[in-house]
Amino acid sequence: MPSTFDPDLLRAYVKKLLSTTLQHASWTSDRDQVKAWMKEISQRVKERMLEIQPNNFKYVVLVQINENRGQGGRVEMASHWEDCDACISEIYWNDSLIGSCIALAMRTS
Repeated sequence: MPSTFDPDLLRAYVKKLLSTTLQHASWTSDRDQVKAWMKEISQRVKERMLEIQPNNFKYVVLVQINENRGQGGRVEMASHWEDCDACISEIYWNDSLIGSCIALAMRTS
């Protein structure tokens, strides 16, 4: 039976990671700071994905952080590949910014 990826383990991790990383953050026009937040989140998500299932998967992590101007936000993703592939999407917002993360796990063999 092919190995599978448990999206529920990752979803809980990403939800907590976005919250703890961005809860005290305020939007800044400093692009380097925003890039640093996105890089930290994406690297930590990838590391967690490798802990959950280190073999036979390729991973894609997309992170976006934008200023919150009252526009709201939504992120959705659906996986219509093989049953063992997975995708999760999470969003975090505060009065200042909106952060979203989409993570995909695709079986390679």
